[in-house]
Amino acid sequence: MISSILCATAWNVYVLIIFRVFQAIGGSAASAVAPAMVKDIYTGRKREGVLAVVQSMMLIAPAVAPVLGAFLLRVASWRGVFLTLAGIGLLAFIGSIVLEETIDNRSTGTVLKSLSRLGVVIKNPNFTSLLILFSLVNLCLMAFVASSSYIYENQFELSAQRYSYYFALNAVGLIIGPMLYMKLSKQYNSGLIIIVCFLMTAISGLLICKLGSLKPWLFAISILPSTLASSSVRVPGTNLMLEQQQNDIGSASALMGCVGFLVGSIGMILISFNWSNLILVLGIMNFIIGLISLLFWLLISRKAFIKQVLTTVAAEDAKA
Repeated sequence: MISSILCATAWNVYVLIIFRVFQAIGGSAASAVAPAMVKDIYTGRKREGVLAVVQSMMLIAPAVAPVLGAFLLRVASWRGVFLTLAGIGLLAFIGSIVLEETIDNRSTGTVLKSLSRLGVVIKNPNFTSLLILFSLVNLCLMAFVASSSYIYENQFELSAQRYSYYFALNAVGLIIGPMLYMKLSKQYNSGLIIIVCFLMTAISGLLICKLGSLKPWLFAISILPSTLASSSVRVPGTNLMLEQQQNDIGSASALMGCVGFLVGSIGMILISFNWSNLILVLGIMNFIIGLISLLFWLLISRKAFIKQVLTTVAAEDAKA
């Protein structure tokens, strides 16, 4: 909230970047707490259901941001955008005050000791393998977010307002993906849904390469399966990772957010090179990441630690 106000008062771009860094620290640190809180309270199938809601809520912000930003810039300057963010931060601040603590045993060690637990968690091979796998989809997702305005506004010559409408279509996929997973998982095995999601990402890549450059609506429809798949797979992925840690849940949650953003930033860097055809590159990225993720999942899904979690969830569904 404070950083947003400081961004609105920035006197040059370098100061703005510094304040934006602090803004990012506040936002990402707060969001890292959510999965840990869910793990504190819920188990099994119920946890997946709550994670689906949490994941959808967390994805609303990046989904509606371009639409909201385009509207605000019609009635206010860029400083007004940051003041709006400060208002949103105020609402979140009020929510944090009334929030009830969920952790049973709070750490009494130093901050450095708490940070050292990150190393303990990352040494868990079951957790780390899943962390790498389910972070890969962020590469394609963030590459799309970073390049979408250039594709729609420069290549297809759309206005900022019309761009926001096309982006909103993919935003819907981001938001409903977790809920769609919960609906499908009542009838189909979670492992099968994960396979389909990775396969959808690869197929979406082929569609982008073949049709994406023809029309803006064809590009939006071509990338929609990848967007839908990347958000759908977050729920079982997060649940599987949380199941690998009975302690240090906060550290596990922090690593999930950190690595996810790190891989996503790699996608943003890759797509930002001086490519002659951004749409083709984006399609190739989705195809390759979809195939790699699919093969990786087929390799590790036979492990006992994954089968146990999937069997437990399936048993709870059968009982319900």
